[in-house]
Amino acid sequence: MSSIHSSLITVGTGDQARQIAIEQRHGGAPGLFWLNGFRSVMSGLKAMSLDALGSERGLEVTRFDYSGHGQSGGDFDKGTISRWLEEAEAVLAKTMGPQIVCGSSMGGWIALLLARRQLAKGMPLKGLVLLAPATDATVRIAARMSAAQKRDLETLGYYERESAYGDGPYRYTRALIEDGGHHLLLNGVIETGCPVHILQGGQDPDVPPEHAQKLLAHILHDPVTFTLIPDGDHRLSRDEDLARLKAAVLGMI
Repeated sequence: MSSIHSSLITVGTGDQARQIAIEQRHGGAPGLFWLNGFRSVMSGLKAMSLDALGSERGLEVTRFDYSGHGQSGGDFDKGTISRWLEEAEAVLAKTMGPQIVCGSSMGGWIALLLARRQLAKGMPLKGLVLLAPATDATVRIAARMSAAQKRDLETLGYYERESAYGDGPYRYTRALIEDGGHHLLLNGVIETGCPVHILQGGQDPDVPPEHAQKLLAHILHDPVTFTLIPDGDHRLSRDEDLARLKAAVLGMI
């Protein structure tokens, strides 16, 4: 069994510097690179399922926590797509060889942005596996705000809503929503430079199937596989969902 190396890297400079915690399993190519969803951590079920697959197959696996999440430093309230994408790029630079990037929910959006940046550098990814990708999520967040939430956003700089998953209130900041506008993908053709496999739950209230299907219409030049799981929810963390994640990754390998 390959070993896991834990490390911290500094991303950003001055008062923007933050310590990012990384767990990296040593192994061969292609590497598997995991991107968490909003408020999720690298020790979650899907991330650890991917790590187990890497252990079974002798593949490198890289997981990390965004700033303000889990074991990483930084203030959650300063978190934006720009900030978390910068961290994803910095951690990706610590990997070896071609990478299959797997992203869940907001991590799916960041995965698509990362793929675009890698393609622009002439270093395309090996593949993308996206679980309920919350592409352009801040647009949907803003559209669903109540009058009271809009008032809180204006006066406090954030608003909170109770999580449907029993893990406390979720906080959305003005900075997060405004910054998201600089990273919108559903207003043009999305170039990934690699195969894409989307896993989508049919019973997902947060990222409904029609949102994932809209994403399909924007990926015009890369092969895309779309798997609808009729009884799947947003988290896609049941045993059968994790088996589908592993199968999608193995298909890319």
